[in-house]
Amino acid sequence: MEICVDESKLKELMKQALVEVLEDRKEVIYEILSEVIEDIALAHAIAEGEATQPADKHEILDILQGRE
Repeated sequence: MEICVDESKLKELMKQALVEVLEDRKEVIYEILSEVIEDIALAHAIAEGEATQPADKHEILDILQGRE
């Protein structure tokens, strides 16, 4: 048995299904996007850190302890 579906109708049905999934699973989509944004920010921070001179351990500890 062969089923024929109009391409434009199939496209519309796929869009509706995707919208329903996104609406029903908002929290999952939010978590995924949050992680992606964090990963991008971390990658930028790493790249920036690699382009600078190494910091002295004592300088870092002083900054963390508020003794700039």
